[in-house]
Amino acid sequence: MGRDVIIACDFDSAEKTFAFLDKFTGRKPFVKIGMELYYAEGPSIVREIKKRGHKIFLDLKLHDIPNTVKKSMAVLSRLDVDMTNLHAAGTIRMMEGALEGLTRPDGTRPLLIAVTQLTSTDQESMEKDLLIEKPIADVVMHYAHNAKLAGLDGVVCSPLEAGKVHDTCGEKFLTVTPGVRFADGDIGDQKRVMTPAEAKKIGSDYIVVGRPITAAEDPVAAYERCVREFVD
Repeated sequence: MGRDVIIACDFDSAEKTFAFLDKFTGRKPFVKIGMELYYAEGPSIVREIKKRGHKIFLDLKLHDIPNTVKKSMAVLSRLDVDMTNLHAAGTIRMMEGALEGLTRPDGTRPLLIAVTQLTSTDQESMEKDLLIEKPIADVVMHYAHNAKLAGLDGVVCSPLEAGKVHDTCGEKFLTVTPGVRFADGDIGDQKRVMTPAEAKKIGSDYIVVGRPITAAEDPVAAYERCVREFVD
């Protein structure tokens, strides 16, 4: 398993998405389809992007009762995505149900990862809004440990936490890290951020990069810069 850069295609239409992806005439980047695009276009957008040769991380962050998540994952398993996710806060039982639903009759399945705490969450908002008073690093590690117990492949976490997740859950337990920005870029609404080179050094397996690539004057050049800093 090698490191990779995942581009967050946070667009609200197929037209905008394909206008962006058409710029990539060489290497086909790994792309993330999130709630905005999926809710706008439905499963057809996933099938079309897959048909174009891209790997896909379907980022819908399921969180519901175990049976509902299990049945929903069974539906998503038919889309032939490479990775999907849920919220670790949904409990070990929910994660186990998700894994069961996602696994196809032939035993194959996409990678399944769990969101620990969103990168827009900091200690103050976690305590004030969620009434979780433990240190955020402890909460992330506990959620990551639960995800491993449930049989998942890894977690979504801040790059600041990737190294410790590997220490806690093992080197093969994947860390998928948003909150990555170039050193000379705007951090936007993210609170816990790191550059691609720093994320590589600390042990992230995948970085998810949105606006620093999608809003760049030259998105292909920005993507290639990410690859140079993180993968090469």
